[in-house]
Formats: sequence, structure tokens, C-alpha cells
Amino acid sequence: MTDKLTRLLAQRGTLLADGATGTNLFALGLQTGDSPELWNAQHPDRVKQHYRSFVDAGSDIILTNTFGGTARRLMLHGGQDRVRELNRRAAELAHAAVAESGREVVVAGSMGPTGDIFQPLGSLAYEDGVAAFAEQARGLAEGGVDLLWIETISSVDELKAAVAGASVAGLPITTTLSFDTNGRTMMGVTPDQLSTLVQTLDPRPTAYGANCGVGASELIVALKNMGEVAASRDVLIAKSNCGIPQWSGDQIVYSGTPELMADYTRLAIDCGARIVGGCCGTTPEHIRTMREAMDTHARRPAPDIETIVAQLGEISTGAQDQAQRGPLGDLPESEAASASGKRRRGRRRATGAAPDF
Repeated sequence: MTDKLTRLLAQRGTLLADGATGTNLFALGLQTGDSPELWNAQHPDRVKQHYRSFVDAGSDIILTNTFGGTARRLMLHGGQDRVRELNRRAAELAHAAVAESGREVVVAGSMGPTGDIFQPLGSLAYEDGVAAFAEQARGLAEGGVDLLWIETISSVDELKAAVAGASVAGLPITTTLSFDTNGRTMMGVTPDQLSTLVQTLDPRPTAYGANCGVGASELIVALKNMGEVAASRDVLIAKSNCGIPQWSGDQIVYSGTPELMADYTRLAIDCGARIVGGCCGTTPEHIRTMREAMDTHARRPAPDIETIVAQLGEISTGAQDQAQRGPLGDLPESEAASASGKRRRGRRRATGAAPDF
């Protein structure tokens, strides 16, 4: 039987995903340091309101409020024994919001990184990572998600562990990595290496791509690099941050306007993305504008670097170099981490405790 995501892609061609979780839960009262996942039990009405806002804005795919839903992340808030409950409840609330809307929408179970570095560079054993993701996947499946959406991954080992753990649920899987300044993940993986790696995973993800990062222009370049080595059957995902994060008083705000995100949507489609959404900072207002852009755009040839910069802003030297010289080939993870360590920036979500803000 064809899964819902594949069926809707065949019917609609391109699908619009949702925006940020944290940004919108903060607007509903979430405080810095709170666990968004605990809200699935503490404030189910507000979580459902969050889902409904993106459904009403036109999203074809909504992600559950479970980015930090593994035991290793919930441990930070004393919730490590509530993994199945909190993930199940998040999925049930999402389905309730969709049912109230009367629209057909894919409910994707969000699975973010554990927050730990895998051995030998860190302390987390591969088998323990698999077990953590498997426990979360079972909870999401019990809640009725249509697929499992592994996101914001930086490490090859963590990606493999997440896919292996998610596979216990028997559901379709999608995955996105977060490519930062210089066109690599924190652990040194490049977009073209992801395209190659995906072909070797078992089960093979239904779709893959990029999310988060440092802005729409960087993500579009990553997507362009990915597409150059992607197989013809590959379904690519683009879920960019809404511009660049900036401090405004004691709060982080994102610079991306609805118009910029509409331009990003069109360029993502031109680069081959069939699923486009927003990550940190993206609100229902942005998604409404992206919906209109998607519905009125006919795919054009992939843009050159100059067009991307002109419409979305500057890109880093490393990302531009990758785009100009083409695929980089295989890079051992230990070597990738060493290289990446020389370029790391202060803001890291893979080892922090933040959802999609």
C-alpha cells in the first residue's frame, strides 16, 4: 500500500511543510528552559493550537512537538521515563488538529538529535543511540504518525542510528541534516555526501535533505549541491531557517520576511526540492506566503550562485567553493569532525536542548 506522503507527492507534485515549533510555542507561553515535549501533557490545547495554525496556513505536512523526545533529551527535564507517553500524545494532538481542519495533511513524527556525541569522539555508544531512537519511534507510531521525520542531524553515526532505531516502527522515514557555515554539518558532512550516504541506508529514506542551518541562501546552495549527485528517484527536502538570527534586547529574532521566504520557496523548487518548509523563526504568516509562492510557481532551471545571493543574501566561502568545484567524495567521520572543529561556531543545536526555534 502506498504511504500517504508518496501518494500526496504523486497527486500534488510538491508539498508544503510547516514552520518552527519553538518560535510558535514561545508565542503561546513557553518559557526559556522549559521542555516543549512536556507541554504535550501539560498544555495539550496550546500544542494543538500550534499545529492548527500551520494547517490553516496551508501546510501539507506538520511535524509533531517531539524534537527532543528521546530519553536522553527528556532526561534534562526529568522526563526520561515518559518517552512513549509524550511522543504518543504529541501525535494524537496533531491528528486531532488535522481532523478538525477537514484537510488531508501528513503528520510527521519529529525526531531530533540525542544531544550526545557518538563514540569514539564522544560517550554515546551506537547501540544506546539506536535504542533511544527506537523507543521514541514506538511512541510516535502508537500515536498514529504517518511517517518518522529525523531532523537536524550532524553526524553520520547518529544518522545511521536514528534510521536503525526508527525502522522498528515499520513506517516511512525521512531525514534532514543541518548544514552550517562553510557548507558542512558540525561533524563535517557535506550535502553531496548525504546524497551518496542515503543510497546505502536500510531502510532507505523516502525523502531527505536539509533543515535549519544559518539562513535560506546557505540551505539553497546545500540543496543545489545535493541535487547534483541525487538519484533521479530521490525526493529532496528544504526546510530553512527564516533568515538569520539576531538579538533584539534579550530575545533572538529572525530576519527573514514572508517575501524572502517566498523567494526561497521558488528557488528551492528550482533546485529540485519537492518538500519545502521553514525551520527556526518561521511562523504561520511566512507559511501562508510560501503556500501562495508554491501554488503559483512553475519550476525553472536551477539558479546560479549570483541569483541565490541576489535574492536571499550572502553565502559563506566554504559553501561557495563546494558549489563551484562539485562533489567532494567520501570523507571519514573522524576526519570530518577534525576538519569541522576548526570551523565550528558558537551556536549549536545538536548538542544543546533547543527545538526548532
